[in-house]
Amino acid sequence: MASLQFHGGIDAGVGYATRRLDARRVPQLFGLHLRLQLLVGLMPKPALPAWLPSWLHSLLRLLALCHCLVVFFIALHLGVLFSKTTLDALPTGKLEDITDALTMTVIYFFTSYAIGYWCLHSERLVDFVSRINREYRHHSLAGVSFVNMHTAYRWARNFTAIWLISCLSGVIFWGVTPLVLGVRTLPLRCWYPFDAMASYVYLLVYATQLYGQIIVGSAFSFGGFMFVSLCFLLLGQFDVLYCSLKNLDAHARLLAGESLPALCDVQRELLLDESTRELGEYALLQEHPTDLDNFILARGHPPTLSLTRAAHAGLVECVRLHRFVLEYAVELEQLFSPYCLIKSLQITLQLCLLVFVGVSGSRDVMRVVNQLQYLVLTIFELLMFTYCGELLRRHSVRVGDAFWRGAWWQHAPHMRQDLLIFLANSRRAVQVTAGKFYVMDVNRLRSVITQAFSFLTLLQKLAAKKTAVES
Repeated sequence: MASLQFHGGIDAGVGYATRRLDARRVPQLFGLHLRLQLLVGLMPKPALPAWLPSWLHSLLRLLALCHCLVVFFIALHLGVLFSKTTLDALPTGKLEDITDALTMTVIYFFTSYAIGYWCLHSERLVDFVSRINREYRHHSLAGVSFVNMHTAYRWARNFTAIWLISCLSGVIFWGVTPLVLGVRTLPLRCWYPFDAMASYVYLLVYATQLYGQIIVGSAFSFGGFMFVSLCFLLLGQFDVLYCSLKNLDAHARLLAGESLPALCDVQRELLLDESTRELGEYALLQEHPTDLDNFILARGHPPTLSLTRAAHAGLVECVRLHRFVLEYAVELEQLFSPYCLIKSLQITLQLCLLVFVGVSGSRDVMRVVNQLQYLVLTIFELLMFTYCGELLRRHSVRVGDAFWRGAWWQHAPHMRQDLLIFLANSRRAVQVTAGKFYVMDVNRLRSVITQAFSFLTLLQKLAAKKTAVES
């Protein structure tokens, strides 16, 4: 069945439309992500070309492991130093100093957790994305209309670049503030067991803190862009499935050798007729009409299936795709559930502390800019985790709706059992949870913001009470 191979995305020189509308299958969906993972020190066992000599394999893997250990140690030691700074600030009773040091403690300890978590799960993550790259469907099932996964890939790639640059810009600006102001001080105010301002150690400490800030931006951005990219591609696979279900009858007619005028009528009914078009039908991808003239000529083989058998074969392909999508969603949930739990707690504390420091702290311009950058990045990070989780939960249960758009009922007596099984599985909603305690959706967004501002109110009352006692 030649047309089924396009459902699997095998490029056999036959497209559904012009190259502008029907881009080729991408050989590696996660090439940028894997390179960044190795570059920022989150891949202790990189995959290396087989043609490299064994001694070079060992050397490169040793260097990658050392890189991961250095990155982890720098983040962890800064977290410990800020813990000591926080403890020293507690007897003074200055809430501004306490919350400032506590904010950086939370940031660096979470960075250490993120580095350790992704290093320990790096092989699992690489296996996961490799399977997606092998098995994802590039096109929907051949019919009178189609969707193409290239749009989802482009969204994921562009978001990865933008989010990485945004995170690095925010933390690096904090790190280079002393250089911008032209003062001889450190970007991070933390305790050291020696004189960090001494001439012979100042440059080393400054470089370590600046690199620590780069590590923070890299670690925070990696978890975010990997989650969003995987969600975008999963949503794209749902769109491929929905378009395939919509075209089930048209696919059977195409395989059974239906005449071109009849297929054009079906195309007009499903896609081009304004009275039957549906808004919000797909989450990410855009539906295009198939160039039926060229596609039928390119098939170049006589029909070998009856209409009923062709419809059943198409349904089997849809069931296989749905099974792949559900397995994809289960692995995504298992991989990100522990990470989202700690991330949610970290965002709650960080959001509260950043707002308090911004409201009650000094009004120095550079300090306000730095705090505002951290605050905006934190809020946007919470938004993208919860919004993507909400999209997945809502869009994953629309399989049944997509099924009813096509004229599959004409072949229902011959595939009744398959239909019942498929419709039963279509009611399974995809959810990403935080440690199995709560779902990452818009309700969690509201909950985190509410908790953060409850803590903020408590801190403001403590500050007001302290001021009243001193006066």
